[in-house]
Amino acid sequence: MKRLLLALTACLAFALSGVAQQSAADAAASKEDVQRYLDVMHSREMMTKMMDAMSKPMHQMMHEQYLKDKDKLPPDFEERMNKVMDDYMKNLPIEEMLQAMIPAYQKHFTKGDLDGLVAFYSSPTGQKVIQELPAITAEAMQAMMPIMRKQMDVMAERMQEQVAQMKKESGVRPAEKSQASPN
Repeated sequence: MKRLLLALTACLAFALSGVAQQSAADAAASKEDVQRYLDVMHSREMMTKMMDAMSKPMHQMMHEQYLKDKDKLPPDFEERMNKVMDDYMKNLPIEEMLQAMIPAYQKHFTKGDLDGLVAFYSSPTGQKVIQELPAITAEAMQAMMPIMRKQMDVMAERMQEQVAQMKKESGVRPAEKSQASPN
């Protein structure tokens, strides 16, 4: 009888320890858990690299916009606008942005989730993902830009058509509208 009671106690202890471990993993992620994840991800460096990677496609987009109005703008317009964009990107408050992200991570991930992510991103494969992600992002953005520009052009055209249709339906012609309201 003593052995049965001892075995039952041992089984109960093992079962409870499993529940305790599961509960710890399912616990809400702390700010420190998220910070540990952001650190292993090299988030500050990654954000800086991603901003740098986004710079080239943004310059390309600015160049294409510049070509449309080239005769109306100063000759150094593109250079000046690229500098403004680059300065803006370099001065983004990365630390403040990372701190603002912490509650979102805490909402969507448990302590166990973040422990698993930290384990993966600490591995050689995880570190390779981190290392390659900025280049992948830059290449992907470059590949997507023509598609995005085409969609933006289609959307702008559709919006202009809708505005023209609404004006037509309201019975106000564009010339009348501009005379009626001094803008």
